[in-house]
Amino acid sequence: MVSSFRTSTADGAVVEFGLVRHALLAKIAAGTLRAADVCDAHPELLRAAKNIGRATGERCPLCSDVELVEVTYVFGARLPAGGTCPTSRAELLKLERRSDPVQCYAVEVCTGCNFHHLVRKWSAGGRSARRAAVKQNRS
Repeated sequence: MVSSFRTSTADGAVVEFGLVRHALLAKIAAGTLRAADVCDAHPELLRAAKNIGRATGERCPLCSDVELVEVTYVFGARLPAGGTCPTSRAELLKLERRSDPVQCYAVEVCTGCNFHHLVRKWSAGGRSARRAAVKQNRS
């Protein structure tokens, strides 16, 4: 079952990295890149994947042994320097609706071989600041 968080407040500014992933896997299949070069997930990313990662319903494209999980990170003002990982859709929506802008990143991770790849990124938050700027420009 796919249980990735989908953004609803990003004003359509979601960047998907599927083509980059496809090219990366093609390089590995062609032998121009070693799997070990992309199976180097940071220990903190692996910890988050094991504890709060959401199943994607897809097997790892490299080891095929483990189902990929997705971890979402949110960075912004008045958040921890290392970002925060929302554990529910409601928590992500709350972060996306902040008055301060935030940057959100969804990363897929294999906890078996340590493969990881950025799936998508989007900007959210900053609603009141944007509304004020629009009002000021209309005046």
